[in-house]
Amino acid sequence: MPGRGTNIGILMGERLVAPKSSVQGNTTAHLVIKPSRGWSLPRVSELWEYRDLLWLLSWRNISVRYKQTLLGAGWAIIQPVFSMIVFTLLFGQLAHMPSEGLPYPVFSYTALLPWTYFATSMSAASNSVVANANLFSKVYFPRLILPISVVLSGLIDFALAFLVLIGMMIFYAIPLTWNMLWLPVFSLLAMISALGVGLWLSVMGVQYRDIRFATPFLIQIWMYASPVIYPSSLIPERWKLLYDLNPMSIVLDGFRWALLGTGMVFGPSSILSVLIALGLLLSGAVYFQHVEETFADLV
Repeated sequence: MPGRGTNIGILMGERLVAPKSSVQGNTTAHLVIKPSRGWSLPRVSELWEYRDLLWLLSWRNISVRYKQTLLGAGWAIIQPVFSMIVFTLLFGQLAHMPSEGLPYPVFSYTALLPWTYFATSMSAASNSVVANANLFSKVYFPRLILPISVVLSGLIDFALAFLVLIGMMIFYAIPLTWNMLWLPVFSLLAMISALGVGLWLSVMGVQYRDIRFATPFLIQIWMYASPVIYPSSLIPERWKLLYDLNPMSIVLDGFRWALLGTGMVFGPSSILSVLIALGLLLSGAVYFQHVEETFADLV
């Protein structure tokens, strides 16, 4: 924050330059914010300068989500648990879906945990710009903070739901192994995937408002294309390459491997899924950066 006697001039929608001059002993800082030109990645240093705002918005998202609710943070557990119950009855008991020798409830819940985080974060990120139009139209800050904050705030729900999974593993006597050390890697990959797709959808949602109607449909189709209710071993070899284009495939398989010890094999297909996730993030960030100066006019 500037000290006493400091005046700051800010031009909306442009990048930061700060020449200083001294007038009668007082320091006056003029901040000229120039718009980004062409296609470029966001400045990480600028995001770091606004880290306090990022944490503030993340905490706001958490508090608003459970304000004046009956069950509060319990909703973070109810959604994956009830989905697991429905999947167990329909696919485990009626359809007899294979579960690689594991109890179907814990088999499905292990994949539902990262999937629920991904789907919820992606949906919230896609609506983050339109939902905060009154905020960024009044003051300058890196607009990229908005989708990042909702992806970070979803980690609280993820952590609460993870406690249920630990309880289920104890109930079914599934031992913990050193493979659990890989969980942060797969969780980070889920965050990258959610943010990458969310950035694309957030920009498209500003330009085309019917994107918010298409997003739930996209999430539903994406879930059935991911190994949530079935093991990846059911995918025919001729469809394997198309299957590996889904970055959530390695995340869900990775969670099952790290927690349940299922036979996941790391190879070229795993690298492809990681590259797709990174490509979504980088291209989404560049696209977001390129059109963010038009947000205030469109919303």
